[in-house]
Amino acid sequence: MTLKLQQRVVAAAEAALARQHYVAPVEVLTALGWLATANVEDWRRGRFTPLARIMQVDEAKLRSAVGLLRDWAEGRGLTPSEIPYVAGTRDRRPLVFADEGNETVERAFRTHWVSPELSEKKREQLEARQAKAPDLAVISPINDWTCATCGSPEQAGEFLFMEDDQPLCLSCADFDHLVFLPSGNAALSRRAKQESTLSVLVIRLNQRRKRYERQGILVEETALERAERQCLADEDVRARRRERDAQRRAAQDVEFQAAMAAEIRRLFPGCPADRAQAIAEHAGTRGSGRVGRSAAGRALDEGAVRLAVIASVRHLDTAYDDLLMSGVPRALARERIRADLDRVLARWEGHPAGR
Repeated sequence: MTLKLQQRVVAAAEAALARQHYVAPVEVLTALGWLATANVEDWRRGRFTPLARIMQVDEAKLRSAVGLLRDWAEGRGLTPSEIPYVAGTRDRRPLVFADEGNETVERAFRTHWVSPELSEKKREQLEARQAKAPDLAVISPINDWTCATCGSPEQAGEFLFMEDDQPLCLSCADFDHLVFLPSGNAALSRRAKQESTLSVLVIRLNQRRKRYERQGILVEETALERAERQCLADEDVRARRRERDAQRRAAQDVEFQAAMAAEIRRLFPGCPADRAQAIAEHAGTRGSGRVGRSAAGRALDEGAVRLAVIASVRHLDTAYDDLLMSGVPRALARERIRADLDRVLARWEGHPAGR
């Protein structure tokens, strides 16, 4: 078990280091599947404590994983950096990881491991960004709810603010003087937030993806009016900038997809060139949410590139889609086509067994 856990911890840590030049214990635990992203967000926003309360494993195993991470990081020569975790609550309280309040354990979870290749300035910027508390946030609820303070469902409204595990209406949370600005206009949202003394993020749980997604912000009405005037004043300039940015992104997409196709051919020399290009274009389409647009995919991480190739082979070179359409469960369908998938991959990798 220890060896298998070590391999999983190292794989998660290596991927994080390649993606962002640092590794945080919480992110490794999420990659291991012990934490859900939505639960981490709830914890960061101060809706419950300690974090270990919703872990899928016991604290002994958690400590073991964090210890393995420390051993790997020290072996890689990474620099330890203790980052305070502050709740996204009005009092900005410190966040707690474990039940017992052991400061040694808390420090181990707070320690991020940073690449020594970063300059001192970039490291300081990184640490400041990591230590920043999450924005105050209200929830656009999925289910009916009642304010824990005033108790009036009629007054509850369309947004709730969680404080100490209790839902509050905007009036009881002292946010009722703010107005809602939906997402969609980045310049207007950015300026309204800058102009507003108090701003609050509006989020809603995506049940399918199991994560909170941004819906907009609450800002002061006068701040929104000032931001609207600013946006009207330079609308032409921003339109021209958007056009230039679109052209630049299109060129970057072409370059990225070409680089990804080349990496596919390096890893799978038997893959036809036109197929490698098709895989890269499909996986690397901007805004698609596919593996090629993930942080690891953009970094041309070998694991991410392999996943893109595997997905293509699964759908185009096996009976996988037919099995799904006939009602076969996804896990069982993948198991049934595994031999066909492995044969294609082996042939493309140049292994004799795949010929």
